[in-house]
Amino acid sequence: MEQALETLNGEIDVELVWQPFELNRDMAPEGEPILEHLCRKYGKDAASMEQSQREIMEVAEELGLNFRGALERRANNTFAAHRVLAWAGTQHQETALQLALFEAYFGEAKNPADPAVLGEKAIEVGLDGDTAEAIARSDQYADEVRAAEQRFMEAGVNAVPAFILDGRYLISGAQPADVLVDALRQVAEENASR
Repeated sequence: MEQALETLNGEIDVELVWQPFELNRDMAPEGEPILEHLCRKYGKDAASMEQSQREIMEVAEELGLNFRGALERRANNTFAAHRVLAWAGTQHQETALQLALFEAYFGEAKNPADPAVLGEKAIEVGLDGDTAEAIARSDQYADEVRAAEQRFMEAGVNAVPAFILDGRYLISGAQPADVLVDALRQVAEENASR
């Protein structure tokens, strides 16, 4: 999406709004080693899954993304992270925090729902770390996050990434930038002809 938005810079005004999606809603707080989790989830052997992850890491590196910690990370429940991200949205820093948490998880193999990590990453993007940690340790924003999760599951989102354009069109899965550019242009054209 970042590449698509760079391509469209100045051509189309796009408002990026993040929505919560928990991959591991029932995961224990300590999480699970990622390869073990993926093998069980997809029914593949460890060697195949590790090779698949290494291929993803290579593509990520080509795109300028830091996935160096991808094999060391753990599958975690991310509900606390989504609640802190909801707060960050009220501070107009949700995208910055989201990207910092991607870096923490894929690049540094940190737990993105750990209150200390959330506090650290909040500070990195100019937010109050103590507030982020307090939200992570509380139930603040729980109702809002659960309601958003339900709304988007009902809209057909059952995996990430998923892109909902103009509240009408769902694009599921990772897509090349040109596919997203074309879709955004099509929506913009439709809106201009209304």
